[in-house]
Parts: sequence; C-alpha cells; structure tokens
Amino acid sequence: MHIRQLLGPALALALLFSAVPVVAQRSTANQAAAPRTPDPDTVALVQMVDAAIVAAPTVQVGDTTKGDIPVKWESAHVIKGQNGVYIPFTVSFDPASIRTSDVGIYVRAVEKSQLPAVVAALTPPAAPPAGGKPAAAPAVPKYAWDNVHYLQKPADGKITRAIALPPGDYELFVALKERSVAPTAAVTNPPGTPAARAGVLRHQVLAPDFNKAELQTSSVLLATTVEPVSTQLTPAEQEANPYVFGPMRIVPSKDGRFGKNNELQVIFWIYGATPSTTGKPDVVIDFNFHLKQPDGTEKYFNKTAPQELNAKTLPPEFSVAAGHQLPGSLVVGLSPFPAGDYRLEIKVTDKPSGKVVTQNVAFTVTG
Repeated sequence: MHIRQLLGPALALALLFSAVPVVAQRSTANQAAAPRTPDPDTVALVQMVDAAIVAAPTVQVGDTTKGDIPVKWESAHVIKGQNGVYIPFTVSFDPASIRTSDVGIYVRAVEKSQLPAVVAALTPPAAPPAGGKPAAAPAVPKYAWDNVHYLQKPADGKITRAIALPPGDYELFVALKERSVAPTAAVTNPPGTPAARAGVLRHQVLAPDFNKAELQTSSVLLATTVEPVSTQLTPAEQEANPYVFGPMRIVPSKDGRFGKNNELQVIFWIYGATPSTTGKPDVVIDFNFHLKQPDGTEKYFNKTAPQELNAKTLPPEFSVAAGHQLPGSLVVGLSPFPAGDYRLEIKVTDKPSGKVVTQNVAFTVTG
C-alpha cells in the first residue's frame, strides 16, 4: 500500500504554522435599522429569521426548512480559532429554485439558553388595557453571529461560508433569498413581478471548548486537494474561501467518495497535548482502515506506520505557546483498496499523560 505520512515539506510546514483565518462579523440588524435607505433584501432576510424564531420558539430537534427554497445542511467542520471556534460550513439548494443571477444568504447563531429572551424580544407585546400605556419590548440579546452576504448564484447550488462562535450550544438560522432589488437605491420591482423566493434552514451547532485541559481534536477533513496559495487573500476573498488557512488551501471532499486512481488526504488538528520534558508535545497517531462487509460487519483491512509528533519530528521553532497548532495528516494512494465503504479509525495517544482520543471517519472507494 502506497502511503505518505505527511503532505509534502512545504504544505506540512503550512499545516504547522498557518493560523485559522479571522472571519469578520457584520451586524445585519444594524443595517436593517439604519435610517438611510436600508437594503430591502437585508431587511427581508432578517425578518424571515425573526418570524421563524417566533413561529417555533422552543429548541428544535433535527433540521427544519421552510419557504420556496428548500435549504439543506451539507457539512461543517469545527476547528480551534483565534477567538473561539472556527466553523466552515456548506449548505445547498436547487439552483432552479432561484430565478435571479444573485442570491442573498443571511446567517444568525442564537445560543440555546438565550432563545427564550430572543423570542420575548421579537414577539409583539399584548395590547394594553384601555387607557394603559403599551409595555416596552425587551431588548433583543446580542446574537453570537449575525451576518449577510450577497453573491452570484452558484451553478451547483452549494454555498460555503464560515462563522466563529464562542464555545456553546447553538441554533443556527440560514436564510436564502433571490436578489430582488438594487442594494444602493430604493428601487421597487415593476408591477406584476412575482414575489422573490426565499427559504430558511434551522440547524443545531455545537461549538466545543477546545481550550479545556484535555486531549481533543478538530473535525477530520477528508480532502480531494491540498495546494499552496501564493498570495494573501483579501477579506472578501477569504469569506468566499473559508478553507484557506494561511498559505494553504484545502478542498474538502463533497461526498467522501474517491476513485481508485485518487489519493485520500486526511487533515486535522490536535489540542491539549501535554508538553514532554523537551517542552514540545510527544504524540503518536495510529491510522487503521476497516472495510465494511456485505452482511454489515467490518473487517480490518490495513494500517499505516504510527505517525510521531515530538521534538525529533517537529521543527525547532514549533511552539504551542506561540499559537502553533499540532496537525495530524496522511496521504494514501487508493489503488490497493478494493471498492467499498471504509471506516478510518484515528487513534491519538498523548505519551506524557497516557491520554487517548479516537476519531472515526467514513469514506468510499469507487471502482
């Protein structure tokens, strides 16, 4: 079996020293309340999410989607960010459901414990008794994330963006809408123009606390490509490319399916490793492959040589205190793999503490 333990010298170093990008948060609520010609599409997106919360004021189980544009949650990864948890994610929709060339996407994250206060603030107060004064509506709590983007409709119906959240348990609202008016002027649609189509997805997101003093890992990324980036991205370019980490671009697999002539590229980060006597981590990673059988059971297929991350293998300048993240990575040529469904077991052992954490990820090899 042809297996490379790391990606290549340049990209391996990029994994070690690249920082998780900073994503800029812009308050759309403030835009909607601005006195100067508020963008009607932004106002409509905000109001759609407000209405979705009021209509279903309790924490939801499973995804729900409403509107003319059914929005589906495709995937997400949780990674330790510079402030909190960095979560690049992908949603999808049927491109035929949107008739305009541009689309607006609005993302709002509400911490579950704050949901009752948000509902109370968004619910119109009851009519006061005769002669009484109307009750003042409570202030809306500050949302953990509140952002809008406008972009050209993707041909494949997939939109990838990123959010950054403090550790916690959240309800995420993703609203999509056809771009119906010019954003810089109060332009009304001509008479007889069909109402703009829109949809709202409600999805639960857990942002782990990666600062805990325990052995943890980020999500495991299965990549089709990992490539260098020669120029620094602008903030707008970074927003549209959330899987760019410093000088490295990761292209995640969309469906976890790989041809036998492809390579499986595995990338993740390790947190909470105990420093050894050298001051650097001393971690061993085992990768074990299991093949699913026709009867639903699994059969051990193969494994790699253990990957060691310690003072001998890490660059001298590597420093957890400096914010460097400890990566695990693997590149596997799939030509020796029979077609089928696999489970990759990733076992991370922190030798100084003896702690172990295990991750499992599924993928498919096609003939």
